[in-house]
Amino acid sequence: MPDAASVPLALTWPLVGAVLCGALLHAGWNALVKSSGDKPLDTALVHLMGALVALPFAVFVGAPMREAWPFIGASLVVHVGYYIALAGAYQHGELGMTYPIMRGFAPLLVALGSATVVGEAPSAATWAGVLGITAGVALVGLGHAGDALHHRKALAFAFANACIIAVYTFVDGLGVRTELRAGGAVFHYVLWLFVLDGIAYPLLVWRRRSPAGRAAALAYARGRWPLAALGGSASIGSYAIALWAMTRAPVASVAALRETSVLFAALLGTFMLRERFGLRRAAGTLAVVAGVMALRLG
Repeated sequence: MPDAASVPLALTWPLVGAVLCGALLHAGWNALVKSSGDKPLDTALVHLMGALVALPFAVFVGAPMREAWPFIGASLVVHVGYYIALAGAYQHGELGMTYPIMRGFAPLLVALGSATVVGEAPSAATWAGVLGITAGVALVGLGHAGDALHHRKALAFAFANACIIAVYTFVDGLGVRTELRAGGAVFHYVLWLFVLDGIAYPLLVWRRRSPAGRAAALAYARGRWPLAALGGSASIGSYAIALWAMTRAPVASVAALRETSVLFAALLGTFMLRERFGLRRAAGTLAVVAGVMALRLG
């Protein structure tokens, strides 16, 4: 595996296609959580099943390099906050509103901090792409602005999670590059991150339940685990693609491109969950597409 520093950072069309596939996977497992009757429990179950799926592969490939473990530890802490905010956002608002806000404003924050944190100052074209995607997802997410303003709790959770997403993007982007420089591989980092990450939040949800609530959770899990395993696998695939892409392209570009998942989420919310789409969300879709083209052509 070549050193990350020896690979020119460029967003090629194959990378664009890979990250778009990851975006679809990410929107899919989020729609699965939103479709459930117990958002915190389903979020926990998806990641627990993801950890169980990842465990045999993680044991087979071996542990990450020693230099990468501090980043994994930091990422685990940040991700607990992410899951709490995620479940809160879905508890109080529509997938088509909260998901785009969470995912859309994060790349703007990543771009703002990219030069300082990872030493990658975005180019003018990259800024155009990031701003286009951010504006597009804002339109998609606030397609019915009057409704959105009545869901202040959902908005608060969503904006807080945008900040959290930016933080773990930097942590894991640096972590996976450190893993490569130390002689490891991307999948070592990703698999062990998911194994450990799939323990903390489920334990938190479990401890918050009463004995009766725990019995109900077990009964729910027995009927829900196949879908949760599918969602957990999608989550692993989505994040593995994103982290791999961050070793081949600038972090800000990958972070922005990954958030095209809002388009898939809006469509899933419309056709599966019967949420409204509307003209403003259609305009937002065009803005996101224009942003993607600016990122690639830059």
